[in-house]
Amino acid sequence: MRSRIVKLRSTWSRLLSGYWFVPTVIVVVAAGLALVLIQLDGWIDGNGTGEGDTLGFTGGPDSARALLAAIASSTLTLTALVFSVTVVVLQLASGQFSPRVLRTFLRDRVNQATLGVFLATYVYSLLVLREIRGPDGPVDNFVPGLAVTGAFVLVLVAIGFFVQYIHNIATSIRVIQVIDKISSETVGSIERVHAVDAEEPERSELPVGPVVHVVRASGRGVVLNVDEAHLGRIATSDELELVVVPRVGDFVRSDGPLVEVRGIADPDEIDDHAIERCFAFGKERALDHDPAFGVRQLIDIAERALSPGINDPTTATQCLDHVHDLLHRLCRRPLPAWRVTDARVTVPQYTWEAYVSLALDEPRNWGASSIQVHRRMGAMLDDLIAEAPAHRVLVLEEQRRLLDARRSDLAPAEHAALLHDGAGAGGPVGGRGRRPASLRRP
Repeated sequence: MRSRIVKLRSTWSRLLSGYWFVPTVIVVVAAGLALVLIQLDGWIDGNGTGEGDTLGFTGGPDSARALLAAIASSTLTLTALVFSVTVVVLQLASGQFSPRVLRTFLRDRVNQATLGVFLATYVYSLLVLREIRGPDGPVDNFVPGLAVTGAFVLVLVAIGFFVQYIHNIATSIRVIQVIDKISSETVGSIERVHAVDAEEPERSELPVGPVVHVVRASGRGVVLNVDEAHLGRIATSDELELVVVPRVGDFVRSDGPLVEVRGIADPDEIDDHAIERCFAFGKERALDHDPAFGVRQLIDIAERALSPGINDPTTATQCLDHVHDLLHRLCRRPLPAWRVTDARVTVPQYTWEAYVSLALDEPRNWGASSIQVHRRMGAMLDDLIAEAPAHRVLVLEEQRRLLDARRSDLAPAEHAALLHDGAGAGGPVGGRGRRPASLRRP
């Protein structure tokens, strides 16, 4: 049951990441609303005989048809415009920022809702239009006044969404908006995966015991989530000791190892399918349970900005601002190499050293010739060294040593300009520079 919940959550996340789900729901709701209002109009109008009262629109059949036809044609045109603008924005995001950020744009609720409202208005208008009957028809006149009024209301709603859509598109293509959105989603992922109050012993060694069986994947894909609780129940009921091989975010090939079964166990009695069902797979990584993917996206944008064809170190510095914040959030959280569940399930995780390497190795390499990036990375390391616990400082000091060693890539006259600075601007302004040791936390 628990494994089904994990898969349902992964499926729900994929649905929300797709561009079709929310518009489809809105269209279905609008179609249902049209049918309900038409039936209500028929009941109010004396079951369609024209003898009762009417509410809302009071025009004749011809004017109602003209109004609905105009609404349908105009909303279809605007739908094509919205779709075209969205495609252009996706192309810009993929080429200018990183292909990995497309998921962020596709999940944008304003864009999805706008497309859905326009399509819903079009479908609603057509459904109401087909129910209008004039004097030239085989039955008496019938104009669903409430339903026609509903179409007019939908037009007003669509106009409001269109204005919001234009504003959203204009702001979403700003690089700082993209960076901030990725960073915010990564913070949420960190809160879910690495809770501050988690009492987990940091463990660097695998459990002792021979590997008696390896559960292998029946297909290929990226690990999106692992149902550790259900794995724990399987391990307890069958008296097994399970070691998960891939981390969340790792790609697993077909027939690749998923779980090592250690200790005393009969391989013939192990249910491989039950264990595999505890894993949720996808075609690409997702941020829901993979904070490292958020860091990966920020570093991708920074590297793209530092490429010779773009040469935009300010954008790289903005990415480093948010990477700095993420590392600061992680530095005092439990980050065990192996997380233990029910003393029988061991799951690999990103360690502090892995996060630091992911966040700093590539920017240090690609930003070797950028004074601005040197300054920002130096200020980041100074702050993290002052804030991080003592047992996590060593890897940061090694990163600072490697950063200082890259000064050879700069001209000698530029070395004096490498004072560590949080804005990357340089110069000892406002107390900028390496933090004194007296201000560092123990």
